[in-house]
Amino acid sequence: MGLIGDLMGLPGVLAAGEYSYRGDRFSYEGQMTPEMARMASIMCRATHMGVHMECDMLGVFCPGCGLVPSRGWAVRGPDFSVCVMANVFCFADNTVGSMNRILKLMHASLDHASREMI
Repeated sequence: MGLIGDLMGLPGVLAAGEYSYRGDRFSYEGQMTPEMARMASIMCRATHMGVHMECDMLGVFCPGCGLVPSRGWAVRGPDFSVCVMANVFCFADNTVGSMNRILKLMHASLDHASREMI
């Protein structure tokens, strides 16, 4: 089934997909229009690159702290959460889903993914 299908099978997951680091392609499944998915992939890519840069800067001041190289990010709002690892994104409803289950699945599937953002 693949990671996106597995994520979509988790309770509360509204949409999941992949984006290219170049920013020119994306794919998704779930409760989003194509335009919403396009905007989500742009937002996830931009935020991922910013988080990656910030972690690299922190790594200069904290060598060996275990944060570098960054693998992804997650944010939890009052109603929804976004989890991103490598170039995969997942949007979830907080009242139904569990970020722990989502992140565990993403980690298990993407831990060995390339860390290059090319």
